[in-house]
Amino acid sequence: MTAIITRPLRDNGLPVRRTDTLLRFAMRTDATLCAGAGLLIAMAADPLSRLSGLSPTTEWIAGAALVSYGVVLYALAGVPAVRRIGIGIVVANVVFGVTALAVLAAGLVPCTAAGVAMTLATVAATLGMAYLQYLGVRRLA
Repeated sequence: MTAIITRPLRDNGLPVRRTDTLLRFAMRTDATLCAGAGLLIAMAADPLSRLSGLSPTTEWIAGAALVSYGVVLYALAGVPAVRRIGIGIVVANVVFGVTALAVLAAGLVPCTAAGVAMTLATVAATLGMAYLQYLGVRRLA
């Protein structure tokens, strides 16, 4: 259990006020959900491709990218100075959400109605996690 503590619980005999727990929780939740969804997408790439309108290769690459992102994000959530990383993750999540919506609106990707619904659900989840991470960053300010 002590391996996951990133700061001492007491400093010079006085309790340390931990204000970064919300940000770390949000980042680890984001990482876990991304890695889990990525594994499911990669394993079910062929059936998902028929449902979404994308190719199986595209689905597999998206799943692998989500797993990679989840692993990296989980590791980054454990660094001592997490505020800057948190800001970067919030910005990256918002940029991803806006970009995905723009690509969907422009019709650059041949998605079916189910593919559009899955993309919108992914964007909603991404922006929800970005908001939770933003609250964690604000708590550190």
